[in-house]
Amino acid sequence: MPRETPALSVVRRIGDPPKLRGSQTAQTCPDVFELSDGSFAVIGTEATDALAPLLPADAARADYERIVVIDRETLIRAKRDIPDA
Repeated sequence: MPRETPALSVVRRIGDPPKLRGSQTAQTCPDVFELSDGSFAVIGTEATDALAPLLPADAARADYERIVVIDRETLIRAKRDIPDA
């Protein structure tokens, strides 16, 4: 059963918008956002079925969690905006 999410809002994008990363349409690209509770939301390619069996033995995910993939450039460009604490 999915965990209930309290009322959240997107505070800001983390990193550059898709158009600055070379997206031709800037409509369907990986993205990272900071949420009002301090957590982060990621838009990426759903890859749970392919990657779950490959996780290390000390990694686990709940049934309501999904593994998503974002490209390296998206995360590197987001790094400068991710707070240290």
